[in-house]
Amino acid sequence: MWSLETLGRERLSRHFWMREFLYSEIGNFHQISNVPNDPDLALERGRAFAGALLDPLEETFGRIFVRSGYRSAALNAFGNEGGLNCARNDNPLECHIWDLPDRPVAGASIVIPWFAERYAQGRDWRDLAWWLYDHLPFSEVWFFPKLCAFNIAWRPEPLRRIDSYIAPKGSLLRAGGDPAETPEQRRARYADFPPFRGIIHPDR
Repeated sequence: MWSLETLGRERLSRHFWMREFLYSEIGNFHQISNVPNDPDLALERGRAFAGALLDPLEETFGRIFVRSGYRSAALNAFGNEGGLNCARNDNPLECHIWDLPDRPVAGASIVIPWFAERYAQGRDWRDLAWWLYDHLPFSEVWFFPKLCAFNIAWRPEPLRRIDSYIAPKGSLLRAGGDPAETPEQRRARYADFPPFRGIIHPDR
């Protein structure tokens, strides 16, 4: 039997614990619990997600900011019904509910402060999008205008699609499609980015 305190202390990866993914402004304000129905399944998928996608981001760009992490099915449904920027629970691209038994997915909405500062000065969001494509095995990425935040999702069989609400809006890369830019063009976009996993951390 899990206690909420024990669940929050579960380590997902080298840099992330479950606690920071359980915070929800919607849940806190409306007093709706944001606790997994199946904590073991949520942890299993959360570990795959954090290890494959979030740790490499943190080790490349420094600390990243989790805007919205895990959502319980009840909380996500409330957010959708209330027009609070939550997709329907049955939306095939919904990535915040980590413990649906028939949908192996885990994701979060995050901000990379290093890139957000450059985005505020006019940097093209596609520079980051193509860096993600060339370096990480994500399933979906979806960009938003504020701070160049983006949803990033893990699935055991990734879709490899990129979409954006930032101009040019729409699909930069459709699932199963080929990039519109060559590897050389993509690399030129992010030539000034930090070295991949360039931050040295002490061993655990």
